[in-house]
Amino acid sequence: MAEPEQIYLDYNATAPARAEVIALVGEIMATVGNASSVHRAGRKARQRVDTARRQVADLVGAVARNVIFTGGGTEADNLALRGFLPRRLIVSGIEHGAILSPALLLDRDAIIVDVDAQGRIKLDALKVALEATEGPALVSLMLANNETGVIQPVAEAAAIAHEYGALVHCDAIQGAGKIPVDIEALGVDLMSISAHKFGGPQGVGALVMREDRTILAQMAGGGQEMGRRSGTENVAGIAGFGEAARLAAQDLTKFAELADLRNRMEDRLGQIAPGRRIFGADAPRVANTSCVTMPGVRSDTQVMALDLAGIAVSAGSACSSGKVSASHVLDAMGIEMDEAMTAIRISLGRDTTREEIEHFLTAWADIYRRNSSRTNAA
Repeated sequence: MAEPEQIYLDYNATAPARAEVIALVGEIMATVGNASSVHRAGRKARQRVDTARRQVADLVGAVARNVIFTGGGTEADNLALRGFLPRRLIVSGIEHGAILSPALLLDRDAIIVDVDAQGRIKLDALKVALEATEGPALVSLMLANNETGVIQPVAEAAAIAHEYGALVHCDAIQGAGKIPVDIEALGVDLMSISAHKFGGPQGVGALVMREDRTILAQMAGGGQEMGRRSGTENVAGIAGFGEAARLAAQDLTKFAELADLRNRMEDRLGQIAPGRRIFGADAPRVANTSCVTMPGVRSDTQVMALDLAGIAVSAGSACSSGKVSASHVLDAMGIEMDEAMTAIRISLGRDTTREEIEHFLTAWADIYRRNSSRTNAA
């Protein structure tokens, strides 16, 4: 018996691969060629990698030679932090685990900078952290939060950090391909991006540098990626990354239009459950993301019930090996644990329809009313 078609509202976890990407990756997988080989097949593979490098650079306003392909966003984040040690590491409290975990591992005195109630970094607190730092520092601040969609004041933070001589890294994994991103305009020195967040293959990402810098490679071997990340290039994955970047750059206006659908959904949720809360609602957000509470109903209960109804959403970040636990992002925003444990993340994508949102709203309302009735009966 075939499974019912699922309504997918978890694009921040991973976006479905674009049809053009699938076709290109399949075409390359059916051929042979190592991009380091000098014969015809190798040169063809190298051309694929070079084309993708230009496409990815174009997406974020960078120079192609400063794009370092990696095995994903997590590796790119780690390379950014590890590649310029020793430096005092300064990060915000709402960073992804791919930043927070290595920062605390590499620097036991790493400084965690507070955010406000909307989840945006406190620039005054960043300045205090930089003033208290002796020696070189590296500041890492994400562009858009994976749980709330809140966009950070990256350009302002980078300007402050540079006044103190610090390097600045931006985890743009949830922003690139969704909002216009320009590494020069943001003024950051390093930027991480990931293909599968905007329709590319999983398992490929990039660390992008604003200027050509000497970086301490973490993978030694064949000297690929201009000696900055050794290992045979994943030609099919990299080419798919480039194609997804090209398509995403063309579709930025269409993606921004998702805000209307998202906002209508949030309004309807408020009509169903007047006590529901949207985290980060008063801050700039990427158009597709909503982090919303269902009063009195735990996140894991909602996720499982919606899954049974054929709808995929997440409880916070989906990059934690399937764990459902209190969100460090909401905790940093000052949200009480009891309320944080009732929040789910709904993230829309280019293929999300009004009909799918209507189906989600009906299912969400049913779960809320059913659980409210049980609470009242008790």
